[in-house]
Amino acid sequence: MDAVITMEMQRGVCGDLASFTALRDEVAARSVATAAGRLCAAARATGRPVVHCTFSIRADRAGTDFTIPLMWAARKDPDYLLHGTAPCELLSELELHPGDIVADRHHGVSPFGGTDLHERLRALSVTAVVIAGVSLNVGVIGTAIEAVNLGYAVTVASDAVAALPGDYGDDVLRNSVSAIGSVRTTSEIIAAWS
Repeated sequence: MDAVITMEMQRGVCGDLASFTALRDEVAARSVATAAGRLCAAARATGRPVVHCTFSIRADRAGTDFTIPLMWAARKDPDYLLHGTAPCELLSELELHPGDIVADRHHGVSPFGGTDLHERLRALSVTAVVIAGVSLNVGVIGTAIEAVNLGYAVTVASDAVAALPGDYGDDVLRNSVSAIGSVRTTSEIIAAWS
């Protein structure tokens, strides 16, 4: 069985509360959230699990490495992606459902390391993942690589992901993701589930 994994499709990462507006603007320009929402709805309708991989920071900041360059916003703002706050919420287009799984992490740049995501997927008999979200610069490509390393077949939904700059994301899909998995549009993925 395959599952949809959304990567950091959060208001404070790429939505209305994002501090890094360039990624928010790229996600909006490419209609990434709309495509990801369609993908999630189709997965639910066909009995496939939907897993939202999110990132948040504990109030005591324990467990988060603030030395990596990607964490510049968190170093400047003590409320950045603070666990349980509005910036951590999923984008409305994803329409969180009671049956969805939310896999929140407080460290690292992809959701498999140091979390129970792998065990949760295996318990659901998942053998393949379809990845949507942000960004192809780090999180999506990291998730794809880790999934392959754990034995999952990987598909990345090409119209439900983004990077900065946008053409770089297109290159990552063409030159990196295609070497380890499939690159398909949401329409192609949904059609294959029918």
